Amino acid sequence: MSSIETDITDLSHDGRGVAHIAGKAVFVAGALAGERVRLRDLRRHRHYDEAAVEEVLRASPDRVAPRCKHFGVCGGCVLQHLDPAAQIAAKQRVLLENFERIGKVQPSAILPALSDSPWGYRRKARLSAKFVEKKRRMLVGFRETNGRYVADIERCEVLHPAVGERIAALTAMLESLDGKREIAQIEIAAGDNLIALVFRHLKPLSEADTRALIAFGQANDLAIFLQPGGIDSVAPLWPAGAQLNFELPAYDVTLDFRPLDFIQVNGGMNRRMIDHALALLAPRPDDRVLDLFCGLGNFTLPLARRSAQVTGVEGEAGLVQRARDNAAKNGIANATFHSADLTADQRATAWARADYELMLLDPPRSGADALLDYLPRKTTRRVVYVSCHPASLARDAGILVDRHGFGLKSAGVMDMFPHTAHVESIALFER
Repeated sequence: MSSIETDITDLSHDGRGVAHIAGKAVFVAGALAGERVRLRDLRRHRHYDEAAVEEVLRASPDRVAPRCKHFGVCGGCVLQHLDPAAQIAAKQRVLLENFERIGKVQPSAILPALSDSPWGYRRKARLSAKFVEKKRRMLVGFRETNGRYVADIERCEVLHPAVGERIAALTAMLESLDGKREIAQIEIAAGDNLIALVFRHLKPLSEADTRALIAFGQANDLAIFLQPGGIDSVAPLWPAGAQLNFELPAYDVTLDFRPLDFIQVNGGMNRRMIDHALALLAPRPDDRVLDLFCGLGNFTLPLARRSAQVTGVEGEAGLVQRARDNAAKNGIANATFHSADLTADQRATAWARADYELMLLDPPRSGADALLDYLPRKTTRRVVYVSCHPASLARDAGILVDRHGFGLKSAGVMDMFPHTAHVESIALFER
């Protein structure tokens, strides 16, 4: 099978090259559009085949040397071999193809892509941990590209450097613990003020182990949290009372969060995204704004600085409470928050019956089609939709245009996850 040569005609949504052999699609890991490659590890399926690159015979002009020596084994990144500008162009194509194919709509204008530093950007991540008995070694990292094993890595180029440059030291420390077999995963949460590691352990840790964790935190200026059970069991080990936050200086806002709370992975891009979203939404001082899937108030509180009243709605009650606390901490009195399941019919609630001039959506991958049955209101003149999944955005764009009479004025990608195939985007709708 390794003797098969083929031309790569496209890049798939998950970052693999696409070839066609005997009329059948073949998805080729490590290949780029425009290349001629020799294949290995061909695996046949009914409707498609999969393979990996054995040798690049004719390279794409956009091919670059991956910065990380673990690239191709670790599944944390899939596009480090593609020039960052070409990565963004590929993601823009994915977005526009989804609009055309799924939503049957096209934006009147393409927004310039937003990007920030492509390295050391991840302030949130979940690393797997496993002591491998046969190797008598601890492994800490993302899953391998095949998803079955923990990647054996020494450093990570996309994680916040305070953690990414210390993977080997972290692994060595865990390997020394009595309870090394009980550590299942490590959650990373980097605030502007503090960087935290949350250790999920399956059984109680010994006093010696907790001392070793504290010593590692002190030596590396990292806060240490333990998670013996569910999300509510997370508690600081060192320092006592550790509290994470990040700042949005342009709006004089500081948001407190807990280590397992959802925040945008890329802090630099988050600031740029908020600026971008507010510029598109263009709130006036007398506007009322509805912010759906509001989380901690990431958009809500900046919007409150620019408008008369903002209503934030979020499904997770803990995040809603922290959003209220953040509003109070920042002296913001014109933001109100509600906890509601936005996949269920909420049209009978007072917040859903109220009138809003503007609406912002930042849903999960599943999108917002359920609430688009009854929102936006007739008074809403403008909607900004922040999306982490182009297919659900395209579907919902069709609903906003066909059912609610909006025009898709502009859309573009935001490179929230450089070197991955993840497509974050933003769209503006007006009527």
